[in-house]
Amino acid sequence: MRVVAFGGGHGLAASLRALRRCQADLDLDITAVVTVGDDGGSSGRLRAERGALPPGDLRQALAALADAGSMATADLFQHRFRPPGPLTGHTVGNLVLLGLMELLGDPVAALDHAATMVGAAGRVLPMSCEPLGIEAEVQGADPAVPDDVLTVRGQHAVAVARGRVLSVRLTPPRAVACPDAVAAIAEADWLIFGPGSWYTSVIPHLLMPDLAAAVVASPARRLVTLNLAEEKETLGLSVAGHLAALRWYLPELKVDTVIADEKAVGDPEPVRHAAESLGARLSLAPVAMSDGSARHDPAALGAALVPVLGAGR
Repeated sequence: MRVVAFGGGHGLAASLRALRRCQADLDLDITAVVTVGDDGGSSGRLRAERGALPPGDLRQALAALADAGSMATADLFQHRFRPPGPLTGHTVGNLVLLGLMELLGDPVAALDHAATMVGAAGRVLPMSCEPLGIEAEVQGADPAVPDDVLTVRGQHAVAVARGRVLSVRLTPPRAVACPDAVAAIAEADWLIFGPGSWYTSVIPHLLMPDLAAAVVASPARRLVTLNLAEEKETLGLSVAGHLAALRWYLPELKVDTVIADEKAVGDPEPVRHAAESLGARLSLAPVAMSDGSARHDPAALGAALVPVLGAGR
């Protein structure tokens, strides 16, 4: 069963770890399609200094798919240098990916090579082979003029902006999707969106014209995993509003199943109605970590995914 998971950062990593736990039951062929708009931290520095595809989210996806026998290498990829010195804040994996991309001259070949290094149980692809920008119109970004709408530029700036995000877009607006990602979408049995930062990790996949067209045209079933709590960038956006946002940015999007944590949802009826507006069935399951944090438990999410994905055979 071919599964394509979209996103970036910790949300996509949680989804990939959950899918890995499903492999024994469902014999999954996993592909991660990862956002490339990051401009903060180590990724932002490498992007600015070398013109590189930001490697951080790609590295996290590789580590999430790493084989148990290669965890030492995966842990090395995740190791972040501490002060002092110019390497402070960089991760080993970011530097390795940058080196492979420069050596091979092809980000897809570099990621395939890195996947072999960590024994990845799947493939990691960028949504585009060129770094992208994210911009948003934000009301109240400047607390001195809370009613004004300002343009906020850059993934990190959007993620931490004050106020309410009214709209988000990619730059350049007609960037070209990674051909291997488009091919994977066309051949998929399931397309999975979320969890993750909604405006900066999930929705960007719907903003790239050829990637969005591939999603709409794909014969695959579609699944959305909702977040457990609002983030700064989605302040004021209800759980049901997350689903409405997907439809607003891609009106042709049809979804088969929405997975949400039963405690995080609260009143399920608005979420159920929002899911049904996309053509989806709402599946409530305890998918949060037991420590009370707003993180998905890969084992619990995997257990919730098995019957849903299996029913789509």
